[in-house]
Amino acid sequence: MDTAITCDNLTKRFGNLIAVSDMSFEVERGAIFGFLGPNGSGKSTVIRILCGLLAPTSGVAFLDGINVVTNPDDVKPRIGYMSQQFSLYRDLTAEENLDFYGSIYGLDRARLAERKDAVMSIVGITSRRSQRAGTLSGGWKQRLALACSLIHEPGIIFLDEPTAGIDPVARRYLWDLLFELSSRGTTLFVTTHYMDEAERCTDVGYIYLSRLIALGKPSELKILPDVNPEDTARFEIVTDNATRALRAARDLPGVRSSTFFGESIHLLVDASVSGADLEKELTQKGIHVDRINEMGATLEDVFVTLTEQQEGRTNV
Repeated sequence: MDTAITCDNLTKRFGNLIAVSDMSFEVERGAIFGFLGPNGSGKSTVIRILCGLLAPTSGVAFLDGINVVTNPDDVKPRIGYMSQQFSLYRDLTAEENLDFYGSIYGLDRARLAERKDAVMSIVGITSRRSQRAGTLSGGWKQRLALACSLIHEPGIIFLDEPTAGIDPVARRYLWDLLFELSSRGTTLFVTTHYMDEAERCTDVGYIYLSRLIALGKPSELKILPDVNPEDTARFEIVTDNATRALRAARDLPGVRSSTFFGESIHLLVDASVSGADLEKELTQKGIHVDRINEMGATLEDVFVTLTEQQEGRTNV
């Protein structure tokens, strides 16, 4: 595997607080690595370490083969960073922002002109080059922020919840850009709270209470034995009142767990329970069932299950 990022037993303590605990993983070059976890789980600390902004208490990390701990300044020219909050200069035009970031990275005039045209074309913002950044809509601001992170042609880009607060059309467009960058060999390290975005990642890591508790491709995580016990089945139940259906389903025999999923509910049940059984029981409780489908686990099911297991171990 051509590895772009390697973490080996990373640990970071702030006094008695363990922000990151013994974390190890690798990210292949050109991958879209989704890094998920609740707020306060340690995601930002890991990113700060990988960007050379924070030294770990122990362990080591490599980006493009460079030791981040011993040579943090050598790593910075090779990476780009795009934050959740728009952090560019609002009074400058889109092009002036690109000029500023290009100068920070030491691009000469000819190279800067070449890269400006290239990144504006990639993100589709050429028509807005003379517009002040502060007047751009949320989606256009994110395009500009991505362009600025690309100006020096980094091989690895860190994106911290890049689609938070933008509309669905802009979100889809931004993900199309990420797929295009990945196809060109750029490695993307993306934090997100959206499960549909996690599904689009080539690989996913899930961090909880400072520990990495799941790592793999989405398709691999969905078939983990802990998520899919041998003697169980999963069903999606579509109904016109998911709240009532969920309350009723929790009292049904053979139901092990239940959760909302949009306008439907997902149930993990004993293998002996059929869809017909569930429909009959719910109907008797006055719940109208539009549709019942047997299904596999979703990534949300994976993370909920693994989190509950971790909480159980923590509370023992």
